[in-house]
Amino acid sequence: MFPGILVLFAFIREFRTQKGGSLMKRMRWYEYITYNIYWLGLNVATASIGPIILPFLVALFVPAEVKATYLGRVRAIGLAVAMMIQPMAGLLSDRSTLRWGRRRPYIVVGTLLAVVFLAIVGAATSYWMLLLGIILLQFASNIAHGPLQGLIPDLVPEGQRGKASGVKAIMELLPAFLVMGIGPLVDKGYLGVAIGIVMGSLLLTMLITCLTVHEEPLRDKPTSSIREPLLRIVALTLIFVAVSLASERLVAFVGRAMGRTTAHLLVVSLTGLLAMAGAIFIGVFLGARVGLGKEAKKHPSFVWWVVNRLLFLAAIGSVRDFAQYFLSDVLQIENAATVTSLLLGVVALFLILSALVSGWLSDKVGRIRLVLLAGIVAAAGTFLILLSHSIPMVLLCGCIIGTGAGTFMAVNWALGTDLVPPGEAGLYLGISNLAGAGAGIVGSGIGGPMADFFNAYQRGLGYLMIFGIYGALFLLSSLTLVKVKTPKVSTGANLTK
Repeated sequence: MFPGILVLFAFIREFRTQKGGSLMKRMRWYEYITYNIYWLGLNVATASIGPIILPFLVALFVPAEVKATYLGRVRAIGLAVAMMIQPMAGLLSDRSTLRWGRRRPYIVVGTLLAVVFLAIVGAATSYWMLLLGIILLQFASNIAHGPLQGLIPDLVPEGQRGKASGVKAIMELLPAFLVMGIGPLVDKGYLGVAIGIVMGSLLLTMLITCLTVHEEPLRDKPTSSIREPLLRIVALTLIFVAVSLASERLVAFVGRAMGRTTAHLLVVSLTGLLAMAGAIFIGVFLGARVGLGKEAKKHPSFVWWVVNRLLFLAAIGSVRDFAQYFLSDVLQIENAATVTSLLLGVVALFLILSALVSGWLSDKVGRIRLVLLAGIVAAAGTFLILLSHSIPMVLLCGCIIGTGAGTFMAVNWALGTDLVPPGEAGLYLGISNLAGAGAGIVGSGIGGPMADFFNAYQRGLGYLMIFGIYGALFLLSSLTLVKVKTPKVSTGANLTK
């Protein structure tokens, strides 16, 4: 953690010493932090629940031979809720005329509800109670998440968004260090303490955001009807979930029809790759067309950006989600939750270092090249996992994946903020939750049953097969960038380079 903090201080010092005759507003160094601090709280929750607490609880409540399927199911259902609620909350915040600002009231309400629903997750005594808790938690946290995405486009000048997005990426990645103690707590049975840490992080960062961020209230409330865009968001979610579910059923059908010979397993694996990629392409284009209406045709680069983001996040999120099961079933590690925390910390170190450098660099040389490189590097690290037979080798792969993911997290978000129309950041970046929530629906929802199918043939084989598919998704994410065209910003850098 210490090297990451040193780099962060150096990054802040650069902000403080910047002078100049630029006509654009120069942000104060601490505003880069206060605008992004709530991302820290949200991602302490994500880094604790997704890869550590949730897999642990699912394994307690269901038979071992179907735990990946049930983990994928609870992830997919919860994220379907997130896919619908996040853009709705973002849209409502776009139109809010509250004196306190457009975004912060939603952050307060969402946080308070999330703390209540976290208690249900911690008290779960069955899979179905756990599923209910996750659904409610996703509902609450995305009331805050959707409006939060509007802070950078609302308050940060275009030429400084790369740096702001770099700090955002740090706040998203630091939790991997902060939650390194969560795994040992879970392994030792102190689940309540782990849940309490998550609650405290949400409350503290919410308070800092609300007390330090200053928004200008929207003076004139929009007169256009909100009914149609809300219905579009519901339809968008239903379409994406239906496409993903159909893709999962297709893989299951092929698996039953083909049997379990070596050749047939390869066919099922290829079908799984095509199903995930197909669900992403079809789901995003149909969903964006419904969610944005005719506006989707006016902003094709934004839609391709969502495809790029979804491919990458489906891969990185699913590798993270199944890491604990990979460690326990492939490497046969007993304290898998503890080692998962260690792995996340190692990954985060390289995530932070690469995010800091690439966020700054993207303002100078452009976003596209760096996002393309991120997909290739992350794919290389994922493919190397397939050859890993020890914890040190897995940690080395985590370093490589972290470098690619850190670059992506910093630069890809800056790319997205360049593409959204002014004044509609809440809606458009809420629609981009097709990538955030859709990643888990596709990656875990399809990958979980596939892992159990292959594991029935040979223990641990399923995680190797789906990790290979996730590596291919990283490469596909880089290929989609040929369709993304970005405007020039006030720094003068040509971002299409």
